[in-house]
Amino acid sequence: MEACCKVCVTGASGYIASLLINKLLAKGYTVHATLRDLKDESKVGLLKSFPQSQQKLVLFEADIYNSVDFEPAIKGCQFVFHVATPLIHEPGSQFKDITEASLAGSKNIAMYCKRAGTVKRLIYTGSVVSASPMKDDGTGFKDVMDETCWTPLNDSLAYLFHDAYVKDYVYSKTVTEKYMLSCGNDGNGAGLEVVTLLCGVVGGDTLQSFTPGSVRICISPITGNTNGCKSLEFVQQFLGKIPLVHVDDVCEAHIFCMESTSSINGRFLCASSYVSLKEIANHYVLHHSEFTVNQEYADGPKKDMKWGSTKLFAKGFAYKYDTKMILDDCIKCARRMGDL
Repeated sequence: MEACCKVCVTGASGYIASLLINKLLAKGYTVHATLRDLKDESKVGLLKSFPQSQQKLVLFEADIYNSVDFEPAIKGCQFVFHVATPLIHEPGSQFKDITEASLAGSKNIAMYCKRAGTVKRLIYTGSVVSASPMKDDGTGFKDVMDETCWTPLNDSLAYLFHDAYVKDYVYSKTVTEKYMLSCGNDGNGAGLEVVTLLCGVVGGDTLQSFTPGSVRICISPITGNTNGCKSLEFVQQFLGKIPLVHVDDVCEAHIFCMESTSSINGRFLCASSYVSLKEIANHYVLHHSEFTVNQEYADGPKKDMKWGSTKLFAKGFAYKYDTKMILDDCIKCARRMGDL
C-alpha cells in the first residue's frame, strides 16, 4: 500500500507533524505536507532534510486562516492527517477568535476530503482538554476519564482558566472535534471515516531546532518556568490528573489508525500515563537529583482519579513509552537544545 499511497499532513513543521512526516516517508508513503509559508527556510529545510523527501515529499502553502488553500494538497490522497491548529489569533482576520478559525478551516478540510473522492479516512489530532471528566456544573469529577467524557463549555469551569489563551484553546479543540466527528460515517463502511486522536501532554525528543512548548511544560517543575507549572496545574485541575504521552507513540498511533484495515471511526484518547503533578515532581527528585524541584509540587495532593480509556488497546495498539521514559526524554531534549 505504501508504495502507491498518498497522504496529506497539515501543519507540517510542528512538533508532532514533522516526526509523523519523517515516519511516513521512511515507510514509503508519498506525503503532501502543508506549511503556512513556503518561504520560511528553516521549516522547509527541516522537511527537505528527511530521507526520501526528494522523491516522496510535496510541499503546499496553506493556512487555517485561508483554508481554501488546502484543496490542492488533499486532492488525490487516500488519507488526511489534520494536525494543524491555530494557537494565537490573527487580529484583523475575518474570524473573531481561534475557535471560529479552527472550525472554519476544519469544515473546509472535511469538505475537500469528501470532494476529492479518494480520501478514505480523515484523522484529526485532538487534545485531551476536550474530554474533561468534570461534571457539567463544575462541582467535581466523574468516576473515570474515558472517551465518553466531553468538556462542558459553560461558565462552571471559568475559575479554572488562568488566562484567556487557555480558555480559547480548550473551546477551540472541543468545538472543532465535535464538528469533525459529525463528518464521519456511521460505521457501516460507506463514505468518509473520521478518527479523532485526543493527545495528552506530549513529551520526548524532537526533530525541530528548539525545545517544543509541551516539553518545556513537562520539565517546568525543575526549570521553575511559571507558565509551564501553571499549565500542569491547570491540566491536573481540569482532568483530575495529567495524561502524558511520548511524541513517538503519538505518531505511531496516527499511523496505526491510518493503516487499520478494518473500519475505524470515532474518538480515541491517546496517553500512556495518567499521573499527578506530585508524581512528576517526585520522579525528578528521585532520578535527577542534580536539579532543584519546587517542594510545593513534590508535596502536592495525589488525586484518586482513574483512567478508563481502553479503545486504542482494544484495536491492537501498544504504547512503547512509560512515564519515566517520557520525562527522561524531555530532559534529554532540553539538554541537547541548551535549555538545561
